[in-house]
Amino acid sequence: MARETKPKRLNWRLVLAVTTLAVVTASTAIAAFRVRRFVISDAQFRLSRDRRDSLVLEGVKYASRAKILRAFAPDFNRSVFAAPLAARRRQLLAIDWVDDASVSRIWPDKLQVRIRERQPVAFVSLPSGVLLIDAHAVLLDPPPQAQFAYPVLSGVRETDTPLERRERVRTFLRVQDDMGYLMKDISEVDATDPDNVRVVAQVGNRAFHLLMGDTNFGRRYQNFLNHYSEIQKHSPAVRIFDLRLEDRITAKE
Repeated sequence: MARETKPKRLNWRLVLAVTTLAVVTASTAIAAFRVRRFVISDAQFRLSRDRRDSLVLEGVKYASRAKILRAFAPDFNRSVFAAPLAARRRQLLAIDWVDDASVSRIWPDKLQVRIRERQPVAFVSLPSGVLLIDAHAVLLDPPPQAQFAYPVLSGVRETDTPLERRERVRTFLRVQDDMGYLMKDISEVDATDPDNVRVVAQVGNRAFHLLMGDTNFGRRYQNFLNHYSEIQKHSPAVRIFDLRLEDRITAKE
């Protein structure tokens, strides 16, 4: 005799929980949509072109303010919550002198831009003109009316690859780090040959071209200074000296 199969009972608790979750989710989505529509359309969140403090710029000294403002031109007279912050940051990073940048919203109607500018380490002289270069080998146009007291980095060419240019800068920075406070006397570093760096040193109101090799730059230059009076006595007309040998200073006629 076959058993009768009882019909399964409907789990009303589960149905109620699922229904409640669906209602809550839908309500949340509708509320979020209404909030977004409100902050996008309401005038109190609008980035005003007429207010100078609507776009707050921090850390800008040499970077072009005009280029920065152009990046945000599409956002004026629109809600600050409609501004694509990540896209604006990418635009800022493409501007000369900008090393890093951040963009944030300030309630209710402002945008804040923080800029970290590039730090030059030397001048470079190219056929196109005199430029500045930073520690990452990025070439920079000198800002109008700005004055810098950096040495010249020779050996950088317009045809250099980025890798070659970075190698020249790395050589320059090695010299700078090793020379320490003595770097104040150096007006030029020639990094064309990293195995034999040449520098121009200003000593006693005279310029000397010194062959420094590839290491111990500070010690070799200090040795030159220690024997400067003797050098002037024996070689008063010589302007080029080879400092690569640790036990002697060789005059180059």
